[in-house]
Amino acid sequence: MKQIFGYFLLIGLSLVGGGCKRDKAPAPVAPQQQAAPKPVYEYGFNLLEYKVVKDTLRAGDTFGALLNTHGVPADKVAQIAALSKELIQPRSFKVGQPYALIFDKKLPDSLAYFVYQPDLLHFVEVKTRDSIAIRRIDRKLSIIEREGGGYIKNNLIDDMTKAGLSFAAAYKLYQIFDYTIDFFNLQEDDKFKIIYDERYVDDTINAGLDRVKAAFFEHKGKPYYAFYFEADTTRSGGYYDENANMMKRMFLKSPLDIFRITSHYGMRYHPILHQMKGHFGTDYAAPTGTPIRATASGTVTQAGFTNGNGNYVKIKHDGTYETQYLHMSKIIARRGQHVAQGEVIGLVGSTGLATGPHVCYRFWKNGVQVDPLKEKLPEATPIDSKLKPRYLETIAPLKKQLDAVPYTQIQTTEPAQMTADTLKSR
Repeated sequence: MKQIFGYFLLIGLSLVGGGCKRDKAPAPVAPQQQAAPKPVYEYGFNLLEYKVVKDTLRAGDTFGALLNTHGVPADKVAQIAALSKELIQPRSFKVGQPYALIFDKKLPDSLAYFVYQPDLLHFVEVKTRDSIAIRRIDRKLSIIEREGGGYIKNNLIDDMTKAGLSFAAAYKLYQIFDYTIDFFNLQEDDKFKIIYDERYVDDTINAGLDRVKAAFFEHKGKPYYAFYFEADTTRSGGYYDENANMMKRMFLKSPLDIFRITSHYGMRYHPILHQMKGHFGTDYAAPTGTPIRATASGTVTQAGFTNGNGNYVKIKHDGTYETQYLHMSKIIARRGQHVAQGEVIGLVGSTGLATGPHVCYRFWKNGVQVDPLKEKLPEATPIDSKLKPRYLETIAPLKKQLDAVPYTQIQTTEPAQMTADTLKSR
């Protein structure tokens, strides 16, 4: 009996204990902590702490007026202008350039910083409150390699951009081969390839062409290669072909970037004098105001006006060659001035005996006028023999990469040519 009683007592106690456990209050739940907001930065300022007001320069805006309008006293504006003159030049202010006003949220009525962005690659930060400080900040810049190729179906610029290449890269390819290829007489199915680097700001904003590393053009079945090479660490390199000859020649192919030839060297019927007359030059038609460039370096021996020539410039290049440029709307070079190859010496016009805007380009060899389009001009200068082995070793992998670039097919029925419209923007 005692054993039975003890057994039931044990069961009762266990039930009481179980009941106590069920009635026990649950442990308090710790409140969930809210994550701190993630800071977002603009111009290096935490937007949790600063307010950034962005705007662009308008006509009439000046550095001093912008500061003064936002509470910076005149004496401090003068101090800031003096300290920032190396980094902020008021004369370089252009409508549309971005700037930002930075306000500390703890002192919202007082301008803390002024940020000016003269270009994509950097900005200037001016501390306007307390002690003045000015500094230039370069934006994060990355380089991305691009490559592509294609066929000429319409014109160089259009076909390269349709192949997914940038306008800047297309124009640079044109400049590289400017000495060797007549881009105004291209053939349909001429081929091109290019490898180049583009700059990007903050990994997203295209900041333009950095450099063409290698290029290829096949014209009338003949292949042409060009590779960039720096002989030293000054980054003042140039372009050479696969045999280490410099691409740059003594003379450019033409005095204009955009044109069409309207009259060749030789006898012709003069449109104003209405008679057969020797025409000892080549006429390149282009819109009035198109820049005329010196086809080679030299010294300006004449710059003036005659009834026949209109405004003209004549350049002596060495003891053998001279060139002359007629009918300018404006002369830019002056007599006695040394001009570099490609330097603008005047603008296309129709002064003198001219029926429309063009430049008549004349060419002398040993004092006798000749046709530069038929003349065998000086060959390219080879690279220094000591540098040639290093050059050939440097370009070997680039040539292999360039040869492997595929051609993009573009379908069009337009004739192959380089039109003036494609090159109006430089």
